[in-house]
Amino acid sequence: MQAGTLVEWLVKPGDQVKRRDAVAVVETDKAAIEIEVYEDGIIDSLLVQPGEKVAVGTVMAVIQAGAEPKAAARDKIPLQGVAQMATGPEGEPEPGKETSLPTISAVGSPRVKASPYARKLAAERGVNLNSLDGTGPDGTICAADVKRYKAAAPSQPPGKTPPAPAEERRGAEIRQQEPPMPAAPEKPAAKDYQAAMRRAIATAMARSKREIPHYYLQSRIDMSRTLQWLESENAKRPIKDRILPVVPLIRAVALALGDVPELNGYWLEDRHQVAEAIHIGFAISLRQGGLIAPAILNADEKCLDELVTALRDLVMRARSGGLRSSELTDATVTITNLGDLGVETVYGIIYPPQVALVGFGKTMDQPWAENGMLGVRPVLTATLSADHRATDGHHGARFLDALNHHLQEPSRL
Repeated sequence: MQAGTLVEWLVKPGDQVKRRDAVAVVETDKAAIEIEVYEDGIIDSLLVQPGEKVAVGTVMAVIQAGAEPKAAARDKIPLQGVAQMATGPEGEPEPGKETSLPTISAVGSPRVKASPYARKLAAERGVNLNSLDGTGPDGTICAADVKRYKAAAPSQPPGKTPPAPAEERRGAEIRQQEPPMPAAPEKPAAKDYQAAMRRAIATAMARSKREIPHYYLQSRIDMSRTLQWLESENAKRPIKDRILPVVPLIRAVALALGDVPELNGYWLEDRHQVAEAIHIGFAISLRQGGLIAPAILNADEKCLDELVTALRDLVMRARSGGLRSSELTDATVTITNLGDLGVETVYGIIYPPQVALVGFGKTMDQPWAENGMLGVRPVLTATLSADHRATDGHHGARFLDALNHHLQEPSRL
């Protein structure tokens, strides 16, 4: 990504913000995302207007750390990172100095629950979000709600159109008898979106294969204990609270990364940087085509029930256009699971600047020898794609061994 378009501000000058608050919606090649801030303070000024396309790293707004806003410089200063928020020093505004602020979009004001993509559609179509009933979780307005409203809205309010003069009515009658002109074909927005996403994926994957010296390892894991425990545990639960089969895998990966932290991090500035937090990116296919891998943040701190909730929420928001910037930028490792599609073994491509990707195939009944006895067990093939600049096969082997160990003790996950 080299640039993004500001869809709307979710704050205005004078608003108090806290770390992790969403303050803006930005459209990227892959999704419309909510931009978060990482400083507490007061919004002093907004430096970019809705609809403006800005380069990655452009300062979009200034946050004052003090209790009162202070007038800020209007220059857009390139910084590292995506959609930076500049934090100014404490202090009072200069006496007598007036500042002009960009116009803020009023669509959907006062603030209502809506996905970023729904807000973008509403702004494009002139739909007031306050007039819609959301069908998403907790009444959140989705893109489908905006589209339905636009399709159902009458072209003119009933009872408010004055009667046309007789001459105009006669003309209308004549025109109505003429064959209708064929409508101009609409621009294939969905195809354009898919093309943009494929370009983004192509750029990242080409960079990965060009720059990252991959090495690959695989291990066959006996899933008997995990599946038996999962069946017993889910039998005690209502359907909506049951643990998804992939969730123990996510939890085991998080624990194994704690055992082998070298695989959890990035290759940046020509060096290996191990991350303290474990944020697991999970590859999700989108209904309109393409792939996205947002992160389950702090996955190692979540129990299985919390991971179920987090995963369901992440998939729903990824497909409805409601992801946040941290979920797209903070992943420290990625999991791809193609077992549901019948794939036996997955050899993934690392998503830079990450240094590892874990792949899971289909759990299949296979011959299994243990303690001199031959039997049939449900076996899962787990693979590791890793960056040889950051780690070597010894680290990878330790990780897969730790992964297997945790899946043999499912009650401790």
